[in-house]
This record gives sequence, structure tokens and C-alpha cells, in this order.
Amino acid sequence: METEKQLNFSPLAKYAWVVLAYTILVILWGAFVRATGSGAGCGSHWPTCNGDVIPRPESIETVIEFSHRLTSAILGPMIIILMVWAWRKHGFSHRVTKGAIWTFVFVLIEGAIGAAIVLFEYVADNPSSARAAWMGAHLINTLILLAFTTATAYWASGGPNFRLRNDRNVSSLLGFGLFLLLVVGAFGAITALGDTLFPAESFLEGASAKFDPEAHFSVRARIWHPTIAVGTVVYLIVIFWTTETFWANSTRSYWTKVNIGLLIIQIIGGVINVLLAAPVWMQLVHLLLADLSWIALIILGIESLETADETSFATAEQSQELSPMMGD
Repeated sequence: METEKQLNFSPLAKYAWVVLAYTILVILWGAFVRATGSGAGCGSHWPTCNGDVIPRPESIETVIEFSHRLTSAILGPMIIILMVWAWRKHGFSHRVTKGAIWTFVFVLIEGAIGAAIVLFEYVADNPSSARAAWMGAHLINTLILLAFTTATAYWASGGPNFRLRNDRNVSSLLGFGLFLLLVVGAFGAITALGDTLFPAESFLEGASAKFDPEAHFSVRARIWHPTIAVGTVVYLIVIFWTTETFWANSTRSYWTKVNIGLLIIQIIGGVINVLLAAPVWMQLVHLLLADLSWIALIILGIESLETADETSFATAEQSQELSPMMGD
């Protein structure tokens, strides 16, 4: 068994976790915009809303879309504060600062994709394959953004540095699992688009529609999304259960159990979502569970590929003193 370590929660670490929590809220609100068909609430205008900086709330769709833009706009400055704070405390070359920088890069990409979706009018009732592709890309970028935000918060709390080459077997197993989750997420985004464009009134209606060869491709994706999702969950649980590295100490054991539990709950949530014909509230719950599963896997990956680093779990004061010398 390896030596146990304790995380610390300095003011910077607490702020980083707040940024992560706020990011999840922004993601869920974006899903609510799509699920309610409010993406065209500001027309095809960006960054203005219907040509106005502050639009008049002429419809509920405008209120929903504009509020999403506001909450998304706040995230950028929050991450800038995180970058500057990490740089001032740890220096430019520290992993916390690097994580914050990459978080900012992907939040910019997230904003650019969102703007493109609006400007190209891939919103509201647009059923094109191009919209589906953009939705899939949007979801993949969202997960990458969450990965860096999670890593930054965990590192700010004293989480260890890691290198993929530490254990090539574990890194390959986890890497393939992360890839599968990205694929599941992309198909999930397309399936959710089908639920918005072609909502089913009941489970039986939804089940029959996905086997209709004349149905829209986003409706037929209702077959592939759960199939790939179940296969991915089985794969991850098998590698968790059979790989000793994931049980090497109490921290890894804890996060392995959390991952297994969230994956099982996610499958149950997916079944409920299908049985209820994908109501908006259940779509949001399903997405939240997916985000939490992804976050838990990122943390387990960091822990499982840990490098020897004496300052990883230092106190906030020690970290501040040592960072100029360590430069990592």
C-alpha cells in the first residue's frame, strides 16, 4: 500500500472548485436552452441578442437564451481570475497555472462553437446533419473543458502531478475509456437533439420510432447511444475491478468505488429517461450524472498515474514558499 496523503483546501482551491461547479451549471443551462427549443431566442445575432445588447424580453425563449449568454459570459472572467491567482501563487510553470490556462483555452473554444451554432442558425427546429455534427463537437469540447477545470481544482487542492508514461497499461486502459465516453457523449448530444426535434409522447412511441428506417437520423441514434453507453460502462467496470492499480491505496479505492457507483446510477438514469420519453428535467439529470462520471474518472486518472512529488500535498503556505524553487 502506498503512503496516504491529505488534500488541502486553500482559498485558491476553494475558488477553483466554485469555478468547476459554476461550469457545470452553465452546461446544464445550455442543455435547457436546447431542450426547450430556445436556441433561436436571440435570432441569428451574436454577440448581440436580436440586434440589442440588452434585449427586451419579448418571449420566454429570448429570456432563456439571453440568460444563458450572460451566465456563459461570466465564466470567462472567472477563469481569468483563476489563471492570475494560480500564477501569482505558484508561478507560470506550475501544473495549477497550466491547468487554468488550458481551461481558459477551451472555454474560448466553447464560446466560439456556441457562437457558430447561432450564426449558422443551427438552432430551434433546424434538423440538418450539420447541426448534429456541431452538437457532437460542442459536447466533446465541453467534456475536455470539464477535464481541465477538474484537474485544475484537484491540483489546487494538492492533488498529485501525473504522467501517462508512468504506467502505460493503466494509461491505455483509461485513455480508451475516456475516448469511449467522448463517443457516448457525442451520440448522446445527437440523441438529445432528436428528443427535442421529434419528441415522443410515450415510451412505446419513442421505441417504435427509432426502428423506423424513414425516421430522422437523430431519432435512430436512440439505438446507438444506449448500446455504446452500456458497452462503455461494462468496459470501465471490468477494468476497474481487475486492475490492481485502481485499488493500490484508500484514495484510489475511494474514487474507483465512486466511478463504479456513478456509472451504475447513470445507466439507471438513462433507462428512466427512455421510459419517461425524455422529459426536459430528466435530460438535465442524465447530463449532470454524465458530467459527474466524467469528473470522477479524471480524478481517478490523476491519482492512478501519480508521479513522486513531495510538494503535491503540501499545505497552502508551504506550496507558496516552495513553488518558485520547484517550478512544476
